[in-house]
Amino acid sequence: MGAATLIIFVAVMHRYASGVSFLYEFSRYFNFAWAQELCIYMFVWMAKFGAAYGVRTGIHVGVDVVINRLNPAMRGKFIIFGLLSGALFTGTISTLGAHFVWENGAHYSIFNLLGIAGEDLYEGPTTPDLEWPTWIVYSAIPLGSALMCFRFLQVCWAFVRTGELPHHDHGHVDGIEKDEKGEVKDVNWFEMENDLHPKDPSHNGDKTEGR
Repeated sequence: MGAATLIIFVAVMHRYASGVSFLYEFSRYFNFAWAQELCIYMFVWMAKFGAAYGVRTGIHVGVDVVINRLNPAMRGKFIIFGLLSGALFTGTISTLGAHFVWENGAHYSIFNLLGIAGEDLYEGPTTPDLEWPTWIVYSAIPLGSALMCFRFLQVCWAFVRTGELPHHDHGHVDGIEKDEKGEVKDVNWFEMENDLHPKDPSHNGDKTEGR
């Protein structure tokens, strides 16, 4: 995400510089026509693998009002059914995606790498700006879906053994910790003198004696 944001920022600044007379001579030596295409592909890959991460950590949105009103035994059966359905769906997408990627030029590249490529093999198209083989870009579909399928099975197995689902704590804030008594403590706390200057710039959260 950070890399894609940086690339887009540089591309926008380059486009702006190209319209300024005294910066044009400098900016014309750089070509960022590929930036938008690359960022699109990066976001596609992030979305596919981010979805698998969401299954593992339980951050996907789900409507469980009815499920939670069922008795524990019936609720468990529905949860297992839902997880296995997710695994079946993503596994199917992964299989079909792998077949598409293979026929879209992956077989040509692999056989050519092994030195056994024939003349009748389909080389496959390339992307417009980067001129990459499109099968590399489309590989996000089978790889991301396969990982997501694995995560569904992993969560399902953990639920069968423990009865617990991964749960994301929406109330957690980085930089805030709880002490042993359960009270919230700001780890970035430091005392101020007359509300103007810090007495303890180390930010270690410990008050000095006598204050």
